[in-house]
Amino acid sequence: MPTSKPISRLTAVLPFLFVFLWSTGFIGAKFGLPYAEPLTFLLTRYCLVLALMIPFVLLTRAPWPATARQAMHIGVSGLLVHAVYLGGVFMAIKHGLPAGVTALVVGMQPLLTACGVGLLLGERVAPRQWLGLFLGFVGVSLVVANKLGDVPLVSMLVPAFAALLGITLGTLYQKRFCPHFDLRTGSVIQFLPTAVLTAVVASATESMLIDWTPQFVFALLWLVLVLSVGAISLLNVLIRSGSAVNVATLFYLTPPSTAVIAWLLFDETLSGLAIAGMVLAVSGVYLARARSR
Repeated sequence: MPTSKPISRLTAVLPFLFVFLWSTGFIGAKFGLPYAEPLTFLLTRYCLVLALMIPFVLLTRAPWPATARQAMHIGVSGLLVHAVYLGGVFMAIKHGLPAGVTALVVGMQPLLTACGVGLLLGERVAPRQWLGLFLGFVGVSLVVANKLGDVPLVSMLVPAFAALLGITLGTLYQKRFCPHFDLRTGSVIQFLPTAVLTAVVASATESMLIDWTPQFVFALLWLVLVLSVGAISLLNVLIRSGSAVNVATLFYLTPPSTAVIAWLLFDETLSGLAIAGMVLAVSGVYLARARSR
């Protein structure tokens, strides 16, 4: 058919577009967190997403899940992917953990996913994929190795590891229990319980004050439109169309991608070790995403 090549090319580009958009989340956090506490920042983001998506869902008459059980599964996946993952990442960065180190911790997700797919999803992880996962982890480690410094990691790593657990379980849970749902209504179902939980925790632990500077507004709008709408929609598409391991390996490209964006925007230099790590990470993703023969 004449449309097969454009469609296949678009499918091939989507994972890399997702990596780029997902990587900008760390940049958005760097811009916005000086002006709001992490959960307050995220709650504002979730509310704006809902304010955009609910009218869109009503105007387009998007279909809702057929049963309450299906909606519950979508909501649980949203709590894991949004509330736990994003909450952990923002809290870790706010409390002083370098974005590169946070990205490294979350970058361990493919290893945890590979360990869980056989048990939870019945997917087979080929030896070539295991090699790719290992190379990817080594590459990510090299990229952020020079950012560790003398950071008091023990206390700061707790929210980062919570984020790692959230995105890993969220990806596996969605692939297992709700791989197919309308992206419009699904976004509302995912973000609504996330906003409620975040509001409860934020009201109990934060002042919930915001300094509405131009930098904060820019970061907020970027995270709402590009991350919460664009990147999350792409993630849902990738989860439903590929194996859990293939989707998880994309997160290995996030720290190198973030480093490149930071270099372009903030003139942060890249060492030879970091560049070597990027090459390893890209090679690892290629091997891990290759179909087993």
